[in-house]
Amino acid sequence: MFRSRPGIITKQKVDCIKGLRAKELRRQMTLAEKILWQALRAKRLHGLHFRRQQVIDGFIVDFYCHAASLVVEIDGDIHKLQPEYDTERDRVLAARELQILRFQNEEVLQDLDRVLAQIVEACRQSNSPPSLGEGWGERYA
Repeated sequence: MFRSRPGIITKQKVDCIKGLRAKELRRQMTLAEKILWQALRAKRLHGLHFRRQQVIDGFIVDFYCHAASLVVEIDGDIHKLQPEYDTERDRVLAARELQILRFQNEEVLQDLDRVLAQIVEACRQSNSPPSLGEGWGERYA
């Protein structure tokens, strides 16, 4: 069974099992994901809208900003065991012209401000930068 989610990633069909898995991952976020989500949710980062555990072409990405065509991944130990999968995943996402930022769990836990600054900079440099509101670069420039 497939269903379409227009407006998020247009013209893609999401397998119901993937949709359920994404929902499960939203309930079981790692500590680093929870911390970053608190900074990104509800347009808290300069009015940028992020989604968590977004399905894109059959892959579930940690965070996604449609306006900036940006995927943010928080890598834990599991990623050391699956380099081929991550390479293929990055290739598929890049084919959609999505920029991918990867951070280690420790980076989010130890230096959240630097992580957020890099996210803001990536959004600013995107092909279709979102409106970042007045003063957006003051804290995270």
